[in-house]
Amino acid sequence: QVQLVESGGGLVQPGGSLRLSCVASGFTFSWYALNWYRQAPGKEHEMVAQISTTGATTDYLDSVRGRFTVSRDNAKNTVFLQMNDLKPEDTAVYYCKVSIKGNWYWGQGTQVTVSS
Repeated sequence: QVQLVESGGGLVQPGGSLRLSCVASGFTFSWYALNWYRQAPGKEHEMVAQISTTGATTDYLDSVRGRFTVSRDNAKNTVFLQMNDLKPEDTAVYYCKVSIKGNWYWGQGTQVTVSS
């Protein structure tokens, strides 16, 4: 079955950095675009970053463009989200998500808290 396991979250001060990882299994990883989403308390689930199958094409939420970088290692079935210059408004649970044959799958998420 499809499994996605996120890790790398934590507590960081404003201006700090974190690198999130998501290890996937149960499907042919290199065939699918991958997405990072986040959800903060009381806010909508929003897409933060997307990466194409080969990694050649990426897209970002406007508020994180220039600070976040999504990448993938198809040999290791892993997608990453490098987050720099973190702001308090980046505080959320971050999920990696994949759409396979019209069905969405995501992991348990990893908490990112940006606070001084």
